[in-house]
Amino acid sequence: MRGFERVAIAASVAALLGTATAASAQQKFVTIGTGGVTGVYYAAGGAICRLLNKDRKQHGIRCSVESTGGSAFNVNTIKAGELDFGMAQSDVHFNSLKGVGSFKDAGPYGDLRAVFSVHPEPFTVLARKEANVKSFDDFKGKRFNVGNPGSGTRASMGELLGAMGLELSDFSLASELKADEHGPALCDAKIDGFYYAVGHPSANIQDPTTTCGAQLVSLKGAAIDKLLAEKPYYAKATIPGGMYASNPQPTETYGVMATLVSSAKVPDETVYQLVKATFDNFDEFKKLHPAFANLDPAKMVKDGLSAPLHPGAAKYYKEKGWLK
Repeated sequence: MRGFERVAIAASVAALLGTATAASAQQKFVTIGTGGVTGVYYAAGGAICRLLNKDRKQHGIRCSVESTGGSAFNVNTIKAGELDFGMAQSDVHFNSLKGVGSFKDAGPYGDLRAVFSVHPEPFTVLARKEANVKSFDDFKGKRFNVGNPGSGTRASMGELLGAMGLELSDFSLASELKADEHGPALCDAKIDGFYYAVGHPSANIQDPTTTCGAQLVSLKGAAIDKLLAEKPYYAKATIPGGMYASNPQPTETYGVMATLVSSAKVPDETVYQLVKATFDNFDEFKKLHPAFANLDPAKMVKDGLSAPLHPGAAKYYKEKGWLK
């Protein structure tokens, strides 16, 4: 091969490599922190990423989902700059912003930004059929899963116990199993009950009610009414009768909203494209999980959101006329 041919080939290869490098440099990677793989957070994160990735050739953003310990983990990991977005219960969202509750030692997280809320999440208590539990007080002296540290469920559990004048020591065992583990533990008679914040219907609740006849337990009464009056991020909720096997009656409870949060440090354009992908394909989004079926965009841009809206999200909502 003559010298000038080698030079020409080398130049062509360099040009191709340069083009590839430029293309990869333009590609942005974002990650959404969710929860356990059987929960609705994981499904919500997957749905959002799926819609965002559809047009990645246009906007250059590639989205991936990470299964995590839940709400509090997600907020703390966004704060550390290791996640771009995360699902978080509205109470965890509020407490992190204000630096109260389980975030008292960390102090207020002023850079927390709201993107949108998703589905309501009733606090769901399930009891082993043989445990003979009729109300939450009946769990005293029994084995109860209070949720894994770092989850929104665990943070909310603390507020419930405080409102009812109970402590972890009132259970014979206060286990800290993750959401993916508590159903099998219940059916294997390793625990007598668990508490979980989740959108319905959920495979996480369906499995133990179908497999071992687990019973839903209502959360109601004077202590709950007082808690709801004190905490703006809680609201009453009902799990319809017949939604789950072995549970024909409605279950009265209360709960939070699932919210998607981010940081003020995440670029406006990234947030704008994620929000646009979700709402431009909203009919498809609603079909990706039964808990999304009745969502209303006009409510999603304000309900359950304590932190300021991220400017990238606000830009899209103003374009749609949902914000003035």
